[in-house]
Amino acid sequence: MNEVKIKINNLNLFYGDIQALKDVDMDILSNNITALIGPSGCGKSTYLKTINRMNDTIQGVKITGDVYLDGEDVYGRSVDVTILRKKIGMVFQAPNPFPMSIYDNIAYGPRMHGVKKRIVLD
Repeated sequence: MNEVKIKINNLNLFYGDIQALKDVDMDILSNNITALIGPSGCGKSTYLKTINRMNDTIQGVKITGDVYLDGEDVYGRSVDVTILRKKIGMVFQAPNPFPMSIYDNIAYGPRMHGVKKRIVLD
């Protein structure tokens, strides 16, 4: 039997006064494929961004509930968000650059994996 990789308990997300996620409970098992299917605007991407804390960068977002990866609270104070995002990546259907230069966006991945030499990054 596969163990729980990601555990979500009573997850709620608000954009100001607008509630985008309501009382979500979900276990995602290791070594399985899990699909989120629904119409545009139903909260699929918001849900995924909540798991890897990409909603941290959006002003006015309030999140309640629990999100665990391998038994660790992803919203715990000791969590290194960069390491978390290495473990929980995202693929977007449209380009979604980070708020930095084009060069830095392209070099971001290699830098996160230890490449530091400018000539290699170039």
